[in-house]
Amino acid sequence: MNDLVAQNWYQTLISDCKAIITEAIFTSRWALVEGYWRLGQRIKEDLNFQKYAKNNYSSLTHVSKNIGIGYRDIYRAIQLYEKYRDLNSLPEGKNITWKKLITKYLPKLEENSIELPIPEGLYNVIVIDPPWPYGTEYDKDARRVASPYPELSIEELAKMKLPSADDCVLWLWTTHKFIFEAKKLMDAWGFEYKLTLVWDKQKLGIGKWLRCQVEFCLLGIKGNPEWNLTNERDLIREARKQHSRKPEAFYKLVERLTGPKIDIFGRFKRQGWAIYGNEINC
Repeated sequence: MNDLVAQNWYQTLISDCKAIITEAIFTSRWALVEGYWRLGQRIKEDLNFQKYAKNNYSSLTHVSKNIGIGYRDIYRAIQLYEKYRDLNSLPEGKNITWKKLITKYLPKLEENSIELPIPEGLYNVIVIDPPWPYGTEYDKDARRVASPYPELSIEELAKMKLPSADDCVLWLWTTHKFIFEAKKLMDAWGFEYKLTLVWDKQKLGIGKWLRCQVEFCLLGIKGNPEWNLTNERDLIREARKQHSRKPEAFYKLVERLTGPKIDIFGRFKRQGWAIYGNEINC
């Protein structure tokens, strides 16, 4: 994200969007409608942004934070522009209000629904470490345990369509707080739960009731995936490293499985893996 902010085209995009919406908010009801239409047009027609957004699910979230308006308003603005490419084609003309437009004329937006782009291709092995909704933002100087990703609700995560082949193994990372929700997610994604792998981080963590030292990875399958693990245990002991980075022993275990592999919401590139996320390091 820091690299993105440093891009001149991105700074120009944010500056233009701020100017459009600031002027619109303080003028008239029609100006607000026109402003959101122009906001959607500016974002949708920016080729640099569209290229970036293709592989970064949280792109609109970043724009929302930098402009200073809600994610859903930006999402609605894009919907408005996509449906009515000509301002003169808006229903009821200049008498229409923004509220009436989004409630009567735009596609229904269910609560907590966010469309996430689907990674291309199908995979026999999927590892996913969801940005669970802890209700905190990442801050390297204060709240370092918070997710480095914009958090998603359970409902939003459930709406994701995983790029799974007919025969697929799913590894779903979670913590004490969301272990039961993780099982529900696995069911929603069409996988059959098999067991839970435990990671002993070998370092004392935080916790209100008990100091937490372990993390969990639920194993599920779809179809009849090839399985060539025999003597591996359901316990990994390895000291934790960077925030959200999973143990190397885990990846070595998973790499013994066959077929294309993807790490969703991953942050570190690995040879032989596809990776999907918005904060990818080398």
